[in-house]
Amino acid sequence: MIQAVVSDIEGTTSSIAFVHDVLFPYAREHLPAYVRAHRDDPATAGILQDVAQQAGRHLSTEEAVEQLLQWIDEDRKITPLKALQGLIWENGYGRGDFFGHVYEDTVDTFRKWQAQDIRLYIYSSGSVQAQQLLFGHTRYGDLTPLLSGYFDTRVGAKTDAQSYAVIRDQLQLPADAILFCSDIVAELDAARSTGMQTCLFVRDAAALTDTAHPVVRSYEDLDLSAY
Repeated sequence: MIQAVVSDIEGTTSSIAFVHDVLFPYAREHLPAYVRAHRDDPATAGILQDVAQQAGRHLSTEEAVEQLLQWIDEDRKITPLKALQGLIWENGYGRGDFFGHVYEDTVDTFRKWQAQDIRLYIYSSGSVQAQQLLFGHTRYGDLTPLLSGYFDTRVGAKTDAQSYAVIRDQLQLPADAILFCSDIVAELDAARSTGMQTCLFVRDAAALTDTAHPVVRSYEDLDLSAY
C-alpha cells in the first residue's frame, strides 16, 4: 500500500515550459544585478563562497557572476547556482512578476491524497527554496500545506540510486510503500533499483514510449490502489 508519493516538478506536477521559458530566463537576466546588489548579504555571500569552492579558485564578484552565467548556459545542476536562482525567484514572486505553474489535476489529486493521509513530497534538481516558492505562489493559492517535505540535489543526483536510498531512509518507510513520479525514465530506473514503486508521466501525448514503468498522462489517471 502506498503511504507516500514523491514527485518530480518539471513535466510532472508542473509545465516544463514554465521552468524553461519563465524561471530560467528570469534568473539569468536578473542574476548579475542581484549578485552585485546583495553580495554582502549573508545568504548571497555564502553562495559566492560555494561558487568559488566549486570553481576551485578565488573569484571576484564579477568572476563569480561570469562563472554562474556559464553554469546556466551549460545547464549545470550545481547546488550554489540553484540556491542563488531561488533567491532571485523569491524576489520575482514577491514582486508579482509571475506565478508558479501547477497543473489543476496536481492540485485536485494532492488535496484528495492528503485527505487520505498519503504523505506528499517533492524531489527536484531545483533547490528546496525554489520548490517552496513555486508551490507557495500559484494561481490556486499557497499549496505548501499539502506537502510534507522537499528534497533537492543535496541528497544526490536524480539519476543516482543512492539518492533514492537516502530519501527512503529519511521517510522511514518501506521502499515499496513509496511511489516516485517523474517524466524521466532514468530517474525512475534509479528509484526502482532501491525498491520504490514508480510511475512515468507523459503530459505530451506524442511522447509515449515503451517503458517498464506504469504510464499516466496526469495525476487523475494515477490509481494508488493499483500498486
